[in-house]
Amino acid sequence: MNRCLLTPGPTPIPPRVALKGALPVLHHRTSEFGAVYKNVAQSLKYVFQTKNEVYMIAASGTGSMEAAVVNLLSPDDEIIVASCGNFGDRWIKIAQMYGVKVISVSVKLGKVIKPIEVEKVLKKNPKIKAVYTTFTETSTGVVNDIKTIGEIVSKTGAVLVVDSISGLVGQEFRMDDWKVDVVVSGSQKGFMLAPGLSFIAFSDKAWELVKVSKIPKFYFDIKKYKKSYTTNETPFTPPVTLIVALEESLKIITEIGLENIWSKSRLLARATRAVMESLGLELFAEIPCDVVTSALVPIEIGGKIIKTLKEEFGVFIAGGQGDLKGKIIRFAHMGYIGKIDLLAGFACLEMVLFKLGVNIKRGKALAAAEEVFLKG
Repeated sequence: MNRCLLTPGPTPIPPRVALKGALPVLHHRTSEFGAVYKNVAQSLKYVFQTKNEVYMIAASGTGSMEAAVVNLLSPDDEIIVASCGNFGDRWIKIAQMYGVKVISVSVKLGKVIKPIEVEKVLKKNPKIKAVYTTFTETSTGVVNDIKTIGEIVSKTGAVLVVDSISGLVGQEFRMDDWKVDVVVSGSQKGFMLAPGLSFIAFSDKAWELVKVSKIPKFYFDIKKYKKSYTTNETPFTPPVTLIVALEESLKIITEIGLENIWSKSRLLARATRAVMESLGLELFAEIPCDVVTSALVPIEIGGKIIKTLKEEFGVFIAGGQGDLKGKIIRFAHMGYIGKIDLLAGFACLEMVLFKLGVNIKRGKALAAAEEVFLKG
């Protein structure tokens, strides 16, 4: 059976990128790998929209999240975590594990962080060292106003740390212009790679906190990565094949151009939202992001939708997490996912809903998508 991968990570891998992973393995302490590393390091600055160095860590995106905690803070430091879902809550779990005091600015699932609420807490707590939040929260499908939050935090002594694991590449994000101090991301979403590689960048303001951080660390000690960066290396054995493949995926991103990728994501997102509404499914996110669309489904068939799509059609989408399990479905439209992939997914979703007893008029899903795609 053919597979149609429409999950918010891992996402499909372009053939020209996948083929790079089949090449003979390079030794990581050679000039050949050093040349690849140098190319990748420069291209990552473009993707992050930053002048800062971007470091690669052999870990999932959560690895760089942990690195963003242990390198900036000391036990008993106070931080704000502005969370709107499962991945925002992950910041809380990591910070508390290291004895950091967390002030939570949380919202109801499906809602977005209000920048003014972050500002209020910052004014009441002048000792805050950092504000941690999420750009595109894939567990709910919302996008937060990082630009406004960045402006607010920049006027204080705190730094802004953003999880852009799912949003980077797929949706407009500008580290320097938006005054974000630390950005983390991962390989298995917009970068069109397999899981296993994460990225992290620090501003000059963030480096001042790195210098005085007292949390113990070894593998995630960013000073080691900064030192190795000067010789086009990593401090520990890197996932060589992933980095070689990353060089190719970054070539694709550069060839297409970030603005064009962002535009494509917006188009696919509009089509997906139109389809959900045509099928009578209510959009879940207050302000939907451009990389994944979430929609409410009847609770009695929520799990069956995912299972039937996979078993009968080879279409893989995501369901809800935690309290949202069985209540929402999530369609990704990031990375190498294109119109033809979504059209197949939409048609199959409509058939599955019909088979499961949802009162819908067949043909509406593709008609709704076509309407958006033809208008462009």
